[in-house]
Amino acid sequence: MCLSCETPVAEEILGYLAAHPDAQDTLDGIVEWWLLEQKIAVEAARVKDALAGLVAERLIIESRAGGSRSLYKLNRRRLKTVLKLLDKKAG
Repeated sequence: MCLSCETPVAEEILGYLAAHPDAQDTLDGIVEWWLLEQKIAVEAARVKDALAGLVAERLIIESRAGGSRSLYKLNRRRLKTVLKLLDKKAG
């Protein structure tokens, strides 16, 4: 087993290279572009899941504005519930 493959950064680098087999770059380029791209993809998936959950719980409202892109905003009718949830997490 590859010991360097066990670190999260090594896994991210290998993940990028597996998705882009012809890629090559400098240390700075890998840090600025490859790893940033990987983190953005992971965070985008996490945010999408979180938004879906918040919409399902009716804590936020999803609407479509003209195109196919969704807009999200607080469901003001659930503001007290949101504040209680946030207070519970802070305490």
